Amino acid sequence: MAKEYKDLVVGLDIGTAKIMVVVGEVLAGGDLKLAGLGVAPSNGLKRGAVVNIDATVASIQQALKEAELMADCKIGRVYTGITGSHIRGLNSTGMVIVRDEAHMRETLAGSDVFKISGDSPVLIDHYLNQAIEVDVDALSDGKDVFIAGVMEHIEEAGVHSGDSACALPPHSLAPDVVAELERQTAALAKALNVVGLMNIQFAIQDGEIYVLEVNPRASRTVPFVAKAVGTPIAKIAARVMAGEALKSFGLKSKKLKHIAVKEAVFPFARFPGVDTVLGPEMRSTGEVMGLDTDFAVAFAKSQIGGGAKVPLEGTVFVSVRDDDKDRIVAPIRKLLDMGFNVIATGGTQAFLKSKGLEVELVHKVYEGQRPHIVDRMKSGEVHLVFNTTEGAKALKDSASIRRTALLQKIPYYTTIAGAVAAVAGIAAVRGGTLEVRPLQSYT
Repeated sequence: MAKEYKDLVVGLDIGTAKIMVVVGEVLAGGDLKLAGLGVAPSNGLKRGAVVNIDATVASIQQALKEAELMADCKIGRVYTGITGSHIRGLNSTGMVIVRDEAHMRETLAGSDVFKISGDSPVLIDHYLNQAIEVDVDALSDGKDVFIAGVMEHIEEAGVHSGDSACALPPHSLAPDVVAELERQTAALAKALNVVGLMNIQFAIQDGEIYVLEVNPRASRTVPFVAKAVGTPIAKIAARVMAGEALKSFGLKSKKLKHIAVKEAVFPFARFPGVDTVLGPEMRSTGEVMGLDTDFAVAFAKSQIGGGAKVPLEGTVFVSVRDDDKDRIVAPIRKLLDMGFNVIATGGTQAFLKSKGLEVELVHKVYEGQRPHIVDRMKSGEVHLVFNTTEGAKALKDSASIRRTALLQKIPYYTTIAGAVAAVAGIAAVRGGTLEVRPLQSYT
């Protein structure tokens, strides 16, 4: 990519220098030391672990060797991402998360990742597990920096930022964490001499802040941020790029009295056979926004805006991977308290019963007993689905559940974070009425 930028001739050269755009994208991979930008790692900036380039490879054998070295890393659970080097920061086409050697061999042998990457090497990235991802949009003229918005993702890091719901302002981050994110953003904007818009993606795990991507350019989040905060940041960025000083606009940080939730809209229903599980490859084709003074209500509005139902009663089906079982207990208990019935497959049902929750057993499709879960979904008995899974076999076995939910228009969530937010939204809607107000009344 750097070579392509170097050879590119553009008649009008305004805004952030092209070479700094390349530097920012390389920085996200950890190939450029932060200290080289005049920002010492001891200040709190860290190399990204979720989309950090740990290795570049050109063959299956080399990929397996590098993955073995990564297994010695003790940052959370080891998840490895494989993608072509020139598309990682865009929509992550071809990116796959693998969890063991067998899955890696299968992925590399059966995917087009080497073809997609062309002459560039294939990247192997080391992933954090259950980290909170954050997007920050900022304006800079090379001297001054204005933080336009800090967005906390609902889904954990590992789901593509374009597919993840997010909240502005952050709904669960402590003020000191937000302040540190803003400080790091300003430091990087100045170090990269950004002129115009800038987007940075962070991950937070166990109090540690990791830099995932540094994009010295406009991001897809700009329209959402502009509407949420009531500031025409794209227009201001264009004028800054043309030479106006940022301070001449008199921008000041606003303490918002409302919260805005962006939700992705997916085209799954138009493509028969496509699995709806979320991952590192972007699949959404649009987005909607929910606004309210309460996060849970704003999230519920975003779901309705995206075409999903918010069930206020009925039966919930839950089947989650082992890593998620502890985290699903609280939302299921809350649903039971609200009067919902809960059904679950064997492992999940046994776990929830061990926690004192009354959950009915339902058979998986491949177990061969009827009625199984898909039968009950098609008969209209299920009104909400929580389904998380991992591994090629488990994904294949549960694909019919997610596909049936889509075709039957049953709201479904494939991450625990999404399930938790959905339950909060249901409780909020049950507790009152949804208020419809014009956008201008919030901003």
